[in-house]
Amino acid sequence: MPEEITLSRKRRLMYAIGFVFNLSYAIPTYVSSTFLASFAGDKLVGIVYTASSILAIAAFIEMPGLLRKIGNFRATMGLLFISILSLAGLAVSKGALAVIAAFILNFVSIALLNYSFDIFLENFSTNSKTGRIRGSFLTFANLAWLVSPLLASRILGDGLYQNLYAAAGLLLIPVMGLVFFGLGPIKEPDYKRTPFWKSLGEIWLDRDIKGILLIQFLLQFFYAWMVIYMPIYLHETIGFGWPAIGIIFTVMLLPFVLIELPLGYLADKKLGEKELLTAGFGIMAVTTALTAFVTGQNMWVWAAILFMTRVGAATVEVMADTYFFKKIDASKTHIISFSRMSRPLAYIISPVIATILFLAFDMKGLFIFLGFLMLYGLRYTLALKDTA
Repeated sequence: MPEEITLSRKRRLMYAIGFVFNLSYAIPTYVSSTFLASFAGDKLVGIVYTASSILAIAAFIEMPGLLRKIGNFRATMGLLFISILSLAGLAVSKGALAVIAAFILNFVSIALLNYSFDIFLENFSTNSKTGRIRGSFLTFANLAWLVSPLLASRILGDGLYQNLYAAAGLLLIPVMGLVFFGLGPIKEPDYKRTPFWKSLGEIWLDRDIKGILLIQFLLQFFYAWMVIYMPIYLHETIGFGWPAIGIIFTVMLLPFVLIELPLGYLADKKLGEKELLTAGFGIMAVTTALTAFVTGQNMWVWAAILFMTRVGAATVEVMADTYFFKKIDASKTHIISFSRMSRPLAYIISPVIATILFLAFDMKGLFIFLGFLMLYGLRYTLALKDTA
């Protein structure tokens, strides 16, 4: 009983860390592509994301070895320090090369911090409560994403993008305090270091792990596509100002706060993850394709249709995490690495595909393509074996 009380306290602390960390992460996210475009041009923004993602994947491959040497606590503190420095660089740098270098460093450190927090949370979890724990953590994290567009639009003021990065850096200081005083030093699990190709072979032979990793990749592909191209589309093509976009994105993100925790409970108690994953991809496919046919400047129409895309995405997100962490434990850092590689991998592949599509289609065609791609997720959801 005392051990469960301690674990419960640690989980609550992780929820607080998740909220503040994601608030820092989210505040500049939806303007980053526009900010980078002012230095590198619209057509080179995707290349910057691609370079960032390649470095992030390389870092993920090396991360299990680093954890064996210094542990997750020290690695997390170091990554937080690097992230603060990179955000300071984005806030004060004036030259294109300095801005791009700081952006890449921040992108990589944020990706690795998400991975580190996954390991902490898995250490404080039990399989029978995985859905509720993951649902709670994602709800607090997504609450930060919910308030961030409005907060960002206020901080942004007269287009001073650097203010957003300064605010994001300041928010990471209390995160460092919470990690230092609340989480460490802790007893680290015996992290396994498995060579990359051996890890890949292990995943390939496990149909369910392979399937859920592909599902996570498709979800991250959806997020990458939306983060890079939807703000540009709404601002440059449709003609919305940033205050209106802030309201639209706030409404859009509501499902992540409203439904992920209830769905986590539902997955633990009644329905399997498989059925909910299937429903989520179906909703994402239909509503994403529909965005291509909305042309007017009715803010609430845009808010409603983007809200529905995130009903599907939120369902897939919490069910994919629940299923994955019921299948593995915190010691399998090599498998967790592959899971968290899905985001940078999506940021490599999606801009390349979008650049090719731009040769034949306009921005509307991108979202029709994305909708059809989400249908492909049904292939993997229907093949999964439900957890007990």
